[in-house]
Amino acid sequence: MLRFRHASSFLGLAALLTIGGCRPTSHAAGDLRAVDDAGDSVALSRPAQRVVSLIPATTELLFAIGAGPNVVGRTAWCDFPPEAESVPNLGDGLRPNLEAVVAQRPDLVLLYNSSQNATAVSHLEQLGIAALRLNTDRLDQVAKNARLLGRLTGRAAEADSVALAFERALESARYRLDPAPRVFLLAWDQPPMTIGGGSFQSEIVARAGGRNVFDDLSVASGPVSIEAVAERDPDIILLFADEVPDLDNRPEWKAVRAVREQRFLRIGGSEFSRPGPRAPSAIHRLADSLGSFRR
Repeated sequence: MLRFRHASSFLGLAALLTIGGCRPTSHAAGDLRAVDDAGDSVALSRPAQRVVSLIPATTELLFAIGAGPNVVGRTAWCDFPPEAESVPNLGDGLRPNLEAVVAQRPDLVLLYNSSQNATAVSHLEQLGIAALRLNTDRLDQVAKNARLLGRLTGRAAEADSVALAFERALESARYRLDPAPRVFLLAWDQPPMTIGGGSFQSEIVARAGGRNVFDDLSVASGPVSIEAVAERDPDIILLFADEVPDLDNRPEWKAVRAVREQRFLRIGGSEFSRPGPRAPSAIHRLADSLGSFRR
């Protein structure tokens, strides 16, 4: 949790907000209301004009619906579309630097729905800045978040068009491989962590014709033992990363057949790291890669 060391830190934020020309406003009188995924409600007196987006998925959506010019702050991971990189980089999306956020004079701040962001939301609300915590873990949240952001930025029609196009493209992005390759999604190797059924990446694998061997894990990601990986005997070790870890030179990983046989599939691109409008094309790419890998 983010904690201020001194009361003067909070007072400094308030002063910075006032100096920036944005005074705290009462959300109760707002015309645009929304309830976020943490169960908190916010209201805006008008569509948001200055948005700090601290989630790569929402940054991409804002640009997709035409609200890119309204984005005044992002995270270091918000790299798509390329225009997003011209937006001020405010650092990590979790436990953000509130002074940096407030300096951008936002009227709306978007954060990932994590308990780590609860304190930041509380302080922003005390400064009269609307803050939303959103889930961005599943493909069905893409259209939902697009429509929400469209309404809050005054681009409801554009957002609905993006959402409909995404839903139609996603419906047709479904492949069948017989037999379906058993896939181990390696998220981290020391300690071993995998992608579970709670992640959109597991959905992408299923739609591309594969089967996540840890799809019974309800979480988006979690630790696993090498023994458990060996027992589930994946056909392929899939990495959504630029580099393949040197597992074949680690004796403990020799228990996994796919490691012994060097059955690694690396597929890069930020479309695999966040759920967004590019997910259908990511599914097509992965389906081609899985099909070619099996041949």
